[in-house]
Amino acid sequence: MTKVYLNKRITPRIAMGHPWIYNNEVDRIAGTVSPGDIVEVYYFDGQLAGRGYINPGSQIIIRLLTRKRENIDAGFFHQKISEAWAYRQQLGYTENCRLVFGEADGLPALIIDKFNDYFVLQTLSLGIEQWKTAIVDAINTIFKPKGIYERNDVPVRELEGLEQKKDFLSDPFPTEIVIKENGLQFYVDIEHGQKTGYFLDQQDNRRAIQNIVKGADVLGAFTYTGTFEIHAAHYGAKSVLGIDISENAVAQANKNAALNQLDHIVKFEAMNAFDVLKNWGKEGRKYDVVMLDPPAFTKSRSSIEKAVTGYKEINLRGMKMINNGGFLVTSSCTNLVSPELFLDTIYMA
Repeated sequence: MTKVYLNKRITPRIAMGHPWIYNNEVDRIAGTVSPGDIVEVYYFDGQLAGRGYINPGSQIIIRLLTRKRENIDAGFFHQKISEAWAYRQQLGYTENCRLVFGEADGLPALIIDKFNDYFVLQTLSLGIEQWKTAIVDAINTIFKPKGIYERNDVPVRELEGLEQKKDFLSDPFPTEIVIKENGLQFYVDIEHGQKTGYFLDQQDNRRAIQNIVKGADVLGAFTYTGTFEIHAAHYGAKSVLGIDISENAVAQANKNAALNQLDHIVKFEAMNAFDVLKNWGKEGRKYDVVMLDPPAFTKSRSSIEKAVTGYKEINLRGMKMINNGGFLVTSSCTNLVSPELFLDTIYMA
């Protein structure tokens, strides 16, 4: 196994747990490597840092998989996925969850979303791509799924020299499935929907609104497929209106409302949410609860200031439409905007 030695200046960062090693942080490579190879990484002083996969063509040249001198093989991935599932079960997730969340589960650049008996996979680096067969085998062994699909239609793969693609990793199956969440049902289009088809990270937040929406008039902006709004109707809202600029998303939202027999309470319209918040606020329209779940405002550090301005603007407009004693439910999926910065932005609004 080829050995890689790190620059002295980055030793503390890696020792504190960071799994990424950038190409300008390598002091020397003792041997030859091919993209995707497993290498053994050492600190400048010769102490073992761990093992991971290497891609000399990527800015992130090494992603560490382990801090031990253990074999990286099919059994390694089976064990990691089993441990991730046991952890999710301990947290109470039994049907739907992000089963593997990359570095957080010790499997850099791997995403696995579990939709009951169906799984959606993303392999976002060359190193993890080469273990895709072992990962699929592990899913099949542990879960006996009805289907596995890859949503590798993401630009970040191109930074690793990989093509974007979508395909079945099992026998083909209808890719519009139905999942259960918080006593409701939702259609999930795992082939064409955003990201892996559904925003599982918001499921606890959708349940959390139950104590503020009973008997309320609710407005939801940037509704996508209507999950927050349908939860509001389910939890006793008097009326719910969801708006989104995408006609396809609104059509899916209306299907979800009908699926749950809540279409007499919740309605969806294809409208520009930015314009609606601006114009309806001027008209003096009021709601008891306003819910905002906009798309990411930036993916670049150079435009964080513009993103903050955007969040301040829509939250200010949303708050102006809330009745006295009402509630604002707001979200940010811009990973470059920290929770602290997001809260400060809302305070400024």
